[in-house]
Amino acid sequence: MQDFKASMLDLVIQTSTNLPADVRVAMSDAIKNESAGTQSSSALDVIATNIDMSTSCVGAICQDTGMPTFEIRTPAGANQVTMRKQIEEAVAEATRLGKLRPNSVDSITGKNSGNNLGAGTPVLHFSQWENDDEIEVRLLLKGGGCENMNIQYSVPCELPHLGRVDRTLDGVRKCILHAVWQAQGQGCSPGAIGVCIGGDRTGGCACAKEQLFRSLDDSNPDPKLAELEKYIMTAANTLRVGTMGFGGDVTLIGCKIGALNRLPASFFVSVAYNCWAFRRLGVVLDARTGSIKRWLYRDASQTPKPMSSSEGFRLTGKEIVLKTPISEADARKLKVGDIVLLNGEMYTGRDAVHAHLIKNPAPVDLQGSVIYHCGPVVLKENDGWKMVAAGPTTSIREEPYQADIIKRFGLRAVIGKGGMGDRTLAGLKDFGAVYLQAIGGAAQYYARCIKNVKNVYFQEFGIPEALWNIEVENFPAIVTMDSHGKSLHADVQEASGAILSKLADPVF
Repeated sequence: MQDFKASMLDLVIQTSTNLPADVRVAMSDAIKNESAGTQSSSALDVIATNIDMSTSCVGAICQDTGMPTFEIRTPAGANQVTMRKQIEEAVAEATRLGKLRPNSVDSITGKNSGNNLGAGTPVLHFSQWENDDEIEVRLLLKGGGCENMNIQYSVPCELPHLGRVDRTLDGVRKCILHAVWQAQGQGCSPGAIGVCIGGDRTGGCACAKEQLFRSLDDSNPDPKLAELEKYIMTAANTLRVGTMGFGGDVTLIGCKIGALNRLPASFFVSVAYNCWAFRRLGVVLDARTGSIKRWLYRDASQTPKPMSSSEGFRLTGKEIVLKTPISEADARKLKVGDIVLLNGEMYTGRDAVHAHLIKNPAPVDLQGSVIYHCGPVVLKENDGWKMVAAGPTTSIREEPYQADIIKRFGLRAVIGKGGMGDRTLAGLKDFGAVYLQAIGGAAQYYARCIKNVKNVYFQEFGIPEALWNIEVENFPAIVTMDSHGKSLHADVQEASGAILSKLADPVF
């Protein structure tokens, strides 16, 4: 199959940069259904702009290009050893081209392989079918932020706001609603969920993720599950979690449910949460040549219609322009809801950087500076670097460190997504700093605000985890936690929890 590797490279690049048709329709509906003039509406404008930008420049939709998961169906006797090798070569090449971020990290040493290859990476699931003429390959790129929002319930159990959960279809309903609610904005809502009822722990998780290969507009062949899917789509969107957890009318764009037989002693409900950047495509190949015969989830003959009618954040003139370094007085003037435009130097830093700084000095003066929770896609360019994708990562992972780092180094702002907890909120108040929410997944939108990569520290941590010194211009973000003890994230979680409580009465 002389064309197989090239076909796999094309599949990887297109999956990373071009959303499938069913997701585009769902996101278009979300934009139409969201109340105008709200923070969620503004966030959806940014998302729509980002989708268009990634398509036009063939750039990663989200900088977290996830764990490549391939589902491959082959004729009997196909050489899966060669296919595996060529898929791995295609993944490494896509990484070199900046279409995938190097995401494969050795769990023992912490070393990033740099090419997305390693034990268990990429994930390859082979199966056979009776079609002798064709090979089918489907690819899902599911990022770490939404992967962290996956959850598995062992029923019976007790759930916050919903009470006792029994081994019934209504108990399953409660688990799914809780899964959507607990994700808040950390999973880059509006999201889609795959659910498995039953199975063992391992099989249930795998089955839940497999549901994400279903098209969002399909119909479940089981009438009971079809009814449950329809109910969840309606009920979840009454929770008012909204886009990025800002509060709003649209929280979920898809719910797909499967079921497996189980042991008498076990009843698991497994939920795989996927962000709005639902990167899933597939191809059908000629089994003789490996060339692409047709695409799945999209019509390759049609150019996608533009999603956006604006340029992201609609500027009103009320935005607060800040230049780094930021003074404590200026940070304390900011309040939840303010939109700021950042200019000047700031630094990316996430898990490895925070764990390092909590014990060691910083390589630069961070007084008055901004830390951006971001693991960018960065390419070598001449004698320097260029960031080609740079959206925010989920901030809650840094909760054990953030307040101490703000105090120790004099930070005035932290940028991320999904919000942070009580300890960070107290640190913002005590030391005069703010938390700024950027729009998760909008990697191309924010990359255009980065005018220069000035330096890099801790390259040994790997590209996503290094401390990148960048220069930004009119970088937009929303104050969602201020130095006065106010947190939008806490308010939305409490309000949506009260709504969730009203859904506790049996329905099925």
